[in-house]
Parts: sequence; structure tokens; C-alpha cells
Amino acid sequence: MSKLELEIKNAELFFEKEEYAKVNQEVLNSYNTLVSKSGLGNDFLGWLDLPIDYDKNEFDRILKAAKKIQKDSEVLLVIGIGGSYLGAKSAVEMFKKYFNQKGVELIFVGNQISSTYIVELLDYIKDKDYSINVISKSGTTLEPAIAFRVLKAALEKKYGKEEAKERIYATTDKARGALKTLANKEGYESFIVPDDIGGRFSVLTAVGLLPIAVSGVDIAEIMKGAQFEREEAIKNKENSIEAKYATIRNLLYRKGYNIELLVNYEPRLIYFAEWFKQLYGESEGKGHKGIYPSSVAFSTDLHSLGQMIQDGERRFFETILDVEKPVIDLEIPMDEENLDGLNFLKGKTVNDANR
Repeated sequence: MSKLELEIKNAELFFEKEEYAKVNQEVLNSYNTLVSKSGLGNDFLGWLDLPIDYDKNEFDRILKAAKKIQKDSEVLLVIGIGGSYLGAKSAVEMFKKYFNQKGVELIFVGNQISSTYIVELLDYIKDKDYSINVISKSGTTLEPAIAFRVLKAALEKKYGKEEAKERIYATTDKARGALKTLANKEGYESFIVPDDIGGRFSVLTAVGLLPIAVSGVDIAEIMKGAQFEREEAIKNKENSIEAKYATIRNLLYRKGYNIELLVNYEPRLIYFAEWFKQLYGESEGKGHKGIYPSSVAFSTDLHSLGQMIQDGERRFFETILDVEKPVIDLEIPMDEENLDGLNFLKGKTVNDANR
């Protein structure tokens, strides 16, 4: 299992050890408030123990549903917005191949309002076998509700009402709401969005796990990784990578650095950055305060935003996602004419150039 690490030597140039110790103590106090569940909003802290305290029976049902979808569908339409799609989308994008993908194609819909997108989607799937996973706590959120209404009608027209209901999977509230009511009435297989877990923290519930499992990723291994990192955070407390990261972010914020750029050098991580922006934007943007979460994809954005980052206002700090070893690497060849002047890279790899 790969272990997360945090390198902070560059950030340490911006503060004294005494400053760090003071803010780190504040972070420890916040940690204690979290684990004791004694602060405001403590009824939404189910994510703290989720990696070890989850419904094992529902987990097995997720695996069975994923296998059924893989068997009878070429496409899974995942209908949801915000936390109901970003976590799953980021995981799927991280693990899937760029080209020549095999297995069920996941298409995320209901995360915007575009008639053109829906009409072109309907045309794309008309001759394909597909299923729907609609994800909504209430069932009344505008964007996914519109998409579900249209796509459910198309599914029922294609397969008939009886078979269509076997191809619809609802991830929703356990007891109430428009989608739960419809799922009970129609007999859709249903999965639960726990009451004590907010949408942006729900990726390790059925919200994220069903689409991820359908994509072919081993969700049991994902849960093992989450368990490991949870144990590391608890064991190390204020010295954990999470606490160090929180300490440094707060230190830089207090020194006027109020825009954080999450930087990646691998296109597979672009949607991870989109999820990061939701996690931090919804969590911190309160009381007219908070670090503004943004992201850049290097080296692409060095040719568009690079000038602003390097020579614009001094309000940015960068958190870099460093994947030390790519899935596949490629050696840069020799060129006899060397018109591009890159023969000095002969024998190096593309990843060497990236780093």
C-alpha cells in the first residue's frame, strides 16, 4: 500500500518555529473537538469513523449490484451533483485508462443544466444497454431531478416499465424524500446516504462506492486504504500529515496568502482537484472568511496562468500533488537533426522531463 507523505520544507521559509507550534496547538484543539464530537454540527461527523463503521451488508449489496450492471449494461448513467458525483468522478478518472477503455462506460449527468448535453446523450445511448444510478438525498435538487425525469422516461420507453425498474438504482435518504418515496413505490434497488454524513464527505458510502465499483476499481482496497490513513491520523494526532497540512494552511492564511492552488502534473488528477475545491469551498467559505480553493493542471496551465502565478499578486500558495512514479513511463528518443534542440534529453524519460 502506498503511503501519503507531506513535504513542508518550502513552506517553512514563511514562518518561525514558535508560530508553527502555536497554530499546531490550535489544530490539536480542533482535532480533540472533532473526535469528542463536542462542537457545533457534531451530528454530521459520521465520516470520522466511516472507514471502520460502515454497513457491511449494504457493502455486499453494492458489490452485487455492480456485478449486475457490469453484466447487463454497456453504460451507467450516474445522476448527481456536488458531493453526489465529484468524489466518484475523481476516483474513476484517477484509475481509468485514457484510451481503449474496457468495461462499463460511466457517464456523469445531472451536474449542470444543458439541454444540448442531454439530447446528445440520449442520441449516444439509444442503441446501447444502460442503467441509471440516481443519487440525491431529497430527490428534488434541480439539476439531477431534471436529468432523472428525462432519462427515466427514455429508459422506460426503451425497456418497458418492468425491466426499467430493474435498471434503476437509487442512492438516497433511508426514510424520507421524493426519491425515497419513488424508489419504494416503483421497487428500485436503494442504497442509503447516511443522515450523519454530508454530501461532500460521502464518497466512501454508496454515493461513491457503487459507481466506483462499476468502473472496475476494487472498493474493498479503497476501504483498507481509508482505514490505514484514519489510524495514522489518530495515532499521530498533531504530528499527522493532516494536522501539519492544516497548521501550515492556517499560518499562510494569517500572513495574507488566501488563495490555495492545488497543483497536479498528471491529467488523471484534474477531477481530484475539482473535488478538492468543493470540499474546501463548502467547508471554509463561511462568515466572509476562508482560503479560496483553486487548482491548476501543469504543465498545461503554465502556458496560460503561469505568468499570473509567477509574477502576479503575492496571495497564492501552492499545494502540489506529487505522483512519484507514473503508471507507465516512456523514454525520449534521439533525433538526428535535433531541430527542437532536445537531444540533451536523450535517454531521459517523459516523467523525468515532467519532474
